[in-house]
Amino acid sequence: MVKKNRIISFVLIIFVFATLIGLTTRNIISDLKLGLDLQGGFEVLYEVSPLNESDKITSDTLASTADALDRRINALGVSEPRIETEEGNRIRVQLAGVEDQQQAREMLSTTAELTFRDANDKVLLNGSDLVEGGAKQAFDQANRPIVTLQLKDASKFADATKHVLKQPNNVMVIWLDFIEGEDSFAEEVTKENPKFISAPGVTEVIHSTEVQITGNFTVEEAQNLASLLNAGSLPVKLTEIYSTSVGAQFGVDALQKTVIAGLIGIAAIYLFLLVFYRLPGLVAVLALTVYIWLVLFVYEGLNAVLTLPGIAALVLGIGMAIDANIISYERLKEELRVGRSLQAAFKEANKTSFITIFDAQITTLIGAVVLYVYGESSIKGFATMLIVSILLSFITNVYLSRFLLGLLVNSHLFDGKIRLFNVKPSQIHELKEGLETTDLTTRFDKIDFVKHKSKYFGASGSLLLLGLILLVVFKLNLSIDFTSGTRIEIMSDDGLTTEEVKSELAQFEIETDDIVISGDDGERATARYKGVLEKDEVNEMKEYFFEKYGVDPNISVVTPTVGKEIAKNGIMAVAIALIGIIIYIAIRFEWRMGLAAVLALVHDAFFMVAIFSITRLEVDLNFIAAVLTVIGFSLNDTIVTFDRMRDHLRKHKKIREFHVLEDVVNKSLRQVMTRSINTSLSTLLPVVFLLLLGSEAIWNFSLAMFVGLMVGVYSSIFIAAQLWLVWKGKELKKKGVLITYKEKKKYAGDEPQV
Repeated sequence: MVKKNRIISFVLIIFVFATLIGLTTRNIISDLKLGLDLQGGFEVLYEVSPLNESDKITSDTLASTADALDRRINALGVSEPRIETEEGNRIRVQLAGVEDQQQAREMLSTTAELTFRDANDKVLLNGSDLVEGGAKQAFDQANRPIVTLQLKDASKFADATKHVLKQPNNVMVIWLDFIEGEDSFAEEVTKENPKFISAPGVTEVIHSTEVQITGNFTVEEAQNLASLLNAGSLPVKLTEIYSTSVGAQFGVDALQKTVIAGLIGIAAIYLFLLVFYRLPGLVAVLALTVYIWLVLFVYEGLNAVLTLPGIAALVLGIGMAIDANIISYERLKEELRVGRSLQAAFKEANKTSFITIFDAQITTLIGAVVLYVYGESSIKGFATMLIVSILLSFITNVYLSRFLLGLLVNSHLFDGKIRLFNVKPSQIHELKEGLETTDLTTRFDKIDFVKHKSKYFGASGSLLLLGLILLVVFKLNLSIDFTSGTRIEIMSDDGLTTEEVKSELAQFEIETDDIVISGDDGERATARYKGVLEKDEVNEMKEYFFEKYGVDPNISVVTPTVGKEIAKNGIMAVAIALIGIIIYIAIRFEWRMGLAAVLALVHDAFFMVAIFSITRLEVDLNFIAAVLTVIGFSLNDTIVTFDRMRDHLRKHKKIREFHVLEDVVNKSLRQVMTRSINTSLSTLLPVVFLLLLGSEAIWNFSLAMFVGLMVGVYSSIFIAAQLWLVWKGKELKKKGVLITYKEKKKYAGDEPQV
């Protein structure tokens, strides 16, 4: 009997979600915080050092410095700045969407210690004598821009003017960031553009709390000075040790291309699910739509910054989230085939697939958490998105998907309509046959996966050896993230040539042959320079190229100290992720499976490294993210295989013949092959579209993902399971419980039956 109330409930739930998504999506997207690479802006990592050698930098010092920087940024009118204190006495500042980057950088790094001195450089007054927030931009009687200050004590200013009147040169020199031992009024007064702000003459003792600073100011310069003084002087010295700036046009271009590629990839996944899984595929599409909306909703709620790698992580997360649905649906098809009713098959499939899904997802989560802890900047955004995606995948693609499909299944409307679940009547067995899902035949039964294991090992070993030789010869084309230096990216609508870029850079005394022209019409040029540019040089270069091409260039600067730390953190992230994975798999399965899985992952990661070495593609921070993500994906595949092998092993109380182990591996691989192909295809679809249509900024990342995913499928089938077979056989033989094929033939005279 059809239970219409369940169908009505299904329709109502979909209606509610559709309404929620329709009403909130636009606001969620508009409120998302976009990173530098999606709207332009800059990021600076400062090393904080004391102004006086006798002082020490404490956590309170870092906090007060961060507060001062925040006040300065507010004066710039920049919304949603990100200021974070880090270990090693460092402060990271991210300003997305800032229009005048040069002004912002100047304002941030200026110490802003105001001093009033006499002509002999003796300090008369300093910033502590000012009323907090008392600096204002105003105009004098000639309508020239000036800055007015409010002093705390009129008598102190009177004493200062009295002191100046006694000097041969009765001027009161106003300095901003006077450097002891380097600056002097006597030297600067002879220059056309002196470093001091102004040096008004004093003709009488002044009893007042209001002081005017005059000079050749523009209105904007006067406003900036007033803002700096109101924000307070920094109690420390800031040194840039890493910086990256992204032009607005680069950000817009990257956002548009990546979003379009992502949408096409998602549409392709939806079509695949509907064609291959039919009714469950429709439920999966609905659950995935809710999942995407929920990920963006939570991300916006966390006030997290969405970066270009973050979008890639979202698209990739969608592909990986489908794995949960595919595992459940493949189990459902198997339960239907052994003869269970639709309701019984659905219940049993949910029970048996949950732990597989859990094991598969948790290993990816390990890699994502490690990446978050050790990642930098946009890679931390990638890891954040991946963590959010994995956690929400459980809510939507496990619980919500099962709940929705359960309403349809338990309505009895689809009883007997097994074709809607992509199961043919000819594949159905009678329940009385007593078959288990591990006994089912597959379209891959003629394939002997273990017969040629030595050839698989030999082929992989040869390729890895060749890769190692090539890696030693060619080495990796490391980005400045790991080596230090300067990366300059220029865009021109008229196209660029290597000689043109080299000539332009020569004007800044930059000589480099490492120039790559890209884009359909050669509109982009990327140059790498081993030297580290100073802040003023970066500002000058940005201004020059903006005037020449009308597009603000991207310029990244990494000092040797930061480069070494990033390389160390990247290696540490991969190592810790692998150790965590070994421990988890050893606990959930056995240590041989854990070791086999990790060796397969090392195989995948090294293969990616070798490909990048041969092709001379640049290895940057995004490459580390790709490696860890491939590790997670490859583990999904491997764990599903191990899970099925564990099911087969439970049927054997004691294994005494090697061919039984071979049979376990063969049957397991055959039965998970459809799931492996479908999951790989659904994950590769968005990656392929990111590779073909996405931003050039993540092209290397997309290629690394594509290569890694392809190799990951191979290793989980032909490496991990085969390694376990060899090791398990040796273990049982060592214990004396295993009879080999030759031994059985010798004593029994007959061949084993597989």
